[in-house]
Amino acid sequence: MKQTDIISAWKPVVAIVGPTAIGKSRIGIEVAKILNTEILTADSRQVYRGMDIGTDKPSLAEQQNIPHRLIDLVDPDQSFNAGDFRCHAIQDIARLHRLGLLPLVIGGTGLYIRALLRGLCPGPPANQLIRSELAQEAKIQGPAFLHEKLQQVDPELAQRLHPNDQPKIQRALEVYRILGTPLSVIQQQHRFDDAPYPSLWIGLTMERQTLYQRIETRVDWEIQKGLVEETQSLMNQGFSRELGSMKGLGYRQFSGYLAGDYSYEEAVRLLKRDTRHFAKRQLTWFQKESGIQWITLKESDIPGQAAIKIMEHINQFLNTIANLPIPAEATSHLKSSQSSG
Repeated sequence: MKQTDIISAWKPVVAIVGPTAIGKSRIGIEVAKILNTEILTADSRQVYRGMDIGTDKPSLAEQQNIPHRLIDLVDPDQSFNAGDFRCHAIQDIARLHRLGLLPLVIGGTGLYIRALLRGLCPGPPANQLIRSELAQEAKIQGPAFLHEKLQQVDPELAQRLHPNDQPKIQRALEVYRILGTPLSVIQQQHRFDDAPYPSLWIGLTMERQTLYQRIETRVDWEIQKGLVEETQSLMNQGFSRELGSMKGLGYRQFSGYLAGDYSYEEAVRLLKRDTRHFAKRQLTWFQKESGIQWITLKESDIPGQAAIKIMEHINQFLNTIANLPIPAEATSHLKSSQSSG
């Protein structure tokens, strides 16, 4: 059976995940070249237009060689969540499946990938009154105040969330005020087992100190490329420091510097420290996901070498799927495809 028939019949998806600065994007491009497919980016920061350097968005040249979807979807002052990502992603996945191409999801935003490949945890619709009240509390009391409130009502979730991750903290408090039930309990009941596609998760990891050195290099490169100027430009356009998008790595630290809160040197120190902490939280998140096939990278590995290792897992995954019973809804398609071939 041809690979295109396997993909059209079973509709599989491959996800490459891992912490920031490990090289997912460059490795993913090499894998996409081998598969002749497109990259679906699962990054909660790359969805914002105008935020290019601080999110390590693929260059125009990279996007021309391999199409990257799910980036530049909204402006920095527009809301965007896992549900929005899922709606956009399933449209691209359906299009690729119709073309007989294997969708390649690459990113480090675990919640987005989980929502896409394991279902979205149900929750109450947004309550704008509660959201406004929580946002006002955060503005007056500071982000640590709401994190402490979350620790009181949902200590399990509070342990997983950084105090600066205000959108998730406020949503968790909003859900608790509406339902009287901790969001972590709702998530546990859901178990994220509503898998719409057969999926292969490949996790990239490396020795911790090597990863931290890569983070240091990444930050220096972003600054050299103009991260401070990009942050200033966003502020000049009227995008407030209080926006969720502006609290992302790089923008949060340098908007503080530009506002006079601390020195340039302190902003750089904070960015490197916070990025290390973020990478650690990403690894912790993905290590709790079941079924990830991990590949340990060495500093000397080039993207092409890593891509070959990943392709071994992908080929095995597709061969396993090919031996499964053909889905009933795909039988007629396969018959017409084989007769025309």
